[in-house]
Amino acid sequence: MSRRTPSDQAVARNGARTAARHGWVQAVVAVLAGLIVMGVVAALGLWAAGATDLPDNAFPRVVAATVVTAVGGTVEFAGAAGVIAETQAGLTVIPLSVTLAGALVIAAGFLRPLRHRAVAGAAELAGWAARFGVLWALALVGIALFARQNFEISLGNGTIADIGELFGTTPKVGFTTDVPQTLGFGVLWLAGVFVLALLVSPGAPLPARLLRFQESVRPAAFAMVALLLTYVALGVVIALVVAATRGHASATFALILLGLPNLVWLSLTIGLGATWNGRVDGPFGLPMPHLLDEVLRTPDVSTLNLHTLAEHDGRVWWLVVVDAVLLLAAAFLMAARSPARMRAWQHAVHMAVALVLTVLMICLVVRISAHYGLSIVGIGDIGGGLQGELFLKPQVWTALGFAVLWGLVTGFLGGLLAKRVHRKGEVKAAAPERS
Repeated sequence: MSRRTPSDQAVARNGARTAARHGWVQAVVAVLAGLIVMGVVAALGLWAAGATDLPDNAFPRVVAATVVTAVGGTVEFAGAAGVIAETQAGLTVIPLSVTLAGALVIAAGFLRPLRHRAVAGAAELAGWAARFGVLWALALVGIALFARQNFEISLGNGTIADIGELFGTTPKVGFTTDVPQTLGFGVLWLAGVFVLALLVSPGAPLPARLLRFQESVRPAAFAMVALLLTYVALGVVIALVVAATRGHASATFALILLGLPNLVWLSLTIGLGATWNGRVDGPFGLPMPHLLDEVLRTPDVSTLNLHTLAEHDGRVWWLVVVDAVLLLAAAFLMAARSPARMRAWQHAVHMAVALVLTVLMICLVVRISAHYGLSIVGIGDIGGGLQGELFLKPQVWTALGFAVLWGLVTGFLGGLLAKRVHRKGEVKAAAPERS
């Protein structure tokens, strides 16, 4: 590799100063673009789900609350109906379609001013991250303060309605955001997007001290992101086919625009052999195929894995086949982008570590928890469908154990398959000359 001349270094310094002068403008554009994309995706998904019918013109505030939850923020529910009634509700779910759309746009905006560079100083990268962070924090505070609303709950017909009419009671439930938690988790989310963008993009510059790690980390990170995006793309195709052949187009588009990664990444872990525990009770329903709702709608906590799903539909075993094919493809991609000197066992270790971290991320972001209830004069649900619970959580250590096994096997096989591919650092031997 040739050394950089003083003139080259001067050009680099001048380019850095020019980028710094325009850095705030580029950061504003990137942050606004990310928020607009997240808002549009959330609004379309909620529109498809019928949220435009909410009273008191609450739709924009619900969209804002959805964006808050998409970046890890907290939305709190509370309500009351005078001295005789109390409403309680809670929701923990991340609409990963909105999250993914925003992450892709903001990551592209962060990497754009850094392209065509081989090395960047830690101070320069920190400066860019700080610009984005300040603007992002201000935007999050504004969105979190806007995402607040109260609703009246209809008591329907029957005993509860008669009691409510007698006392002139109309229960209300409202949502608000925890601004400090939203700000903290939102900034952490942004930092994670930046780190992942630098790890995945082959053209993104790194500080000189970190260059030695890029040969082992970047191919694995790129392969995992490609794997997750492939699952999302495959899910979109399947969802569109289902919408075209079986109807329910609105519900299908709501799923695509709000929670498709939640479903397909859950399927990825189940195909690996992971087990999830959950329950669906009351009028709640999962924004997922009817099969999952059927398995989880039981009096007690249910187990969700390949065996329990296969008892209802044997086609779920195809998840294993899909996982095997796509994981082997990801392992081959990782090995093909790695230096030629790496051996198959090294690819196996890299794949195992990358897959464990990916599955851990899925276990953290795909879990769901929701509940609500209405009590009148201390009496809980009286048959009016006014209570419900939904939760879904993984058995983390089991999932990580299967990830290690799958990663080692597919990583080793991918390394062997990649031997036939010309890779970085490989020099073909010249053919011997004939005398």
